[in-house]
Amino acid sequence: MKQKLTTLSAALLLLSLLSIAQKKVQQPKPNVLLIITDQMSANMMSCTGNPYVKTPNLDALAASGIRFTNAYAANPVCVPSRYSMFSGELASQIGLEHNGQQKKIDVPQDRLDKSMGFLFRNAGYNTVYGGKTHLMGQNGVVDKVEMWGFDLLTADFYDGLPKKCESFFQQKHDQPFLLVASFMNPHDICYMALNEYEISQGRTEKGGRFLKEALKMPDGMSREDFVSQYCPPLPPNFEIPKNELTAFMADKPAFMHYARNNWNETDWRLHRWAYARLTEMVDAQIGRVLNALKKSGLDENTIVVFVSDHGDQDGAHRLEHKAFLYEESSKVPFLISWKNNIEPGQVDTKHLVSGGIDLLPTLCDLANIPVPQSFVGKSVRKLAMQGDRSPGWRDHLVVENNIGRLLIWDSWKYIVGKDVADGKFEADETVKSSPSNGQIREMLINLDKDPGEMNNLAADKKYKAQLQRGRRLLTEWYRTANIDLDAGYKITK
Repeated sequence: MKQKLTTLSAALLLLSLLSIAQKKVQQPKPNVLLIITDQMSANMMSCTGNPYVKTPNLDALAASGIRFTNAYAANPVCVPSRYSMFSGELASQIGLEHNGQQKKIDVPQDRLDKSMGFLFRNAGYNTVYGGKTHLMGQNGVVDKVEMWGFDLLTADFYDGLPKKCESFFQQKHDQPFLLVASFMNPHDICYMALNEYEISQGRTEKGGRFLKEALKMPDGMSREDFVSQYCPPLPPNFEIPKNELTAFMADKPAFMHYARNNWNETDWRLHRWAYARLTEMVDAQIGRVLNALKKSGLDENTIVVFVSDHGDQDGAHRLEHKAFLYEESSKVPFLISWKNNIEPGQVDTKHLVSGGIDLLPTLCDLANIPVPQSFVGKSVRKLAMQGDRSPGWRDHLVVENNIGRLLIWDSWKYIVGKDVADGKFEADETVKSSPSNGQIREMLINLDKDPGEMNNLAADKKYKAQLQRGRRLLTEWYRTANIDLDAGYKITK
């Protein structure tokens, strides 16, 4: 009798295990919605404590999952950053460092084959892309999403994009989907300084479709009264650091020098006002997409990820625009939500993550798609689903741009810039400079004590150990990733 009971128990256990396994097999693959904005700094959400912007839709998304506060772009400018997002590697690995190279460098076919669209398509996903691209290609062909394994939903990156996403969600879906919704704003803020400079030179404005709307003032109110009553104040780190990296401004277009040297407090505060309004505009567009997803019922099994390609200086250090290794340009929002899988309301303040090189490994890992070993980034799945219980995370991270390399660890930042004495740069419309031999090549910042990055400690002998550690970790990071670090960034004195 006991033998029969034992046999019966074993059979029941086997049936139970088979049933669980069958359920796992039958569980549908999750859909993925990747939302990207352009030029949105990490602090441009009201959930971060910013009192000058209201982003209810992004706040709700953050509350439904996890928000990483220490997320950095791979390169704080559009084309290199987006290359990293969709390829899983640093843009410097193919010699790409700035937007001006978009048509000059071909993306190797093996990189395209392992890019986001093709990895998901080969795993059975319907891969669709809508909005702004700024993706490179081959033979001078750019912004062609088909090269990256996507079908084009729409090229409209303003109000047309959420409308197309709404229609997409209403369709019947016989396979899981990866939908990229890539919005332009708050990028239109770029045109404020650029247009003013062009007008000062007797030329016409360049663009900025929604900038005038963002700058609109109440009828009958003077510019001065509007600024004093409505516009955000200057940031605490508005002034220029005394020992700023020489290379930061050596390669910058004329309009950026124009704003830094000629704008007054009113101009800068209007810029900050417009940046916040453009951010609120794109938050509303994102809200339409998220509401449509929920209305369709697809939110029950859709991973939603939000990230920006880079930030904007927003007046910090008398700078607007991007392409700097300061926090405002380099840090980006990074949110992940997955209903019933990722615990809501998490805020990760501990781990260094990359909105560039970590994005594709993370999406693959969440969707149970094998992550290519060639990727230099890491999946944040365990951080999102296990929190601080996930061991072995990186303790330092690299950010690149065309004139420097940034190494972040603990509360420290080490930045090394190119020797710019010869004034040779590839960027278009560059203001050439010929600094003396006394140019500043390195910056060392203690973010705990100096979050505004006003004090460069690189020349202070008290911090020589930290300076040397930054140099060493930078070299080690590239060596470990099997990437060549340009000799000009290796300072050993």
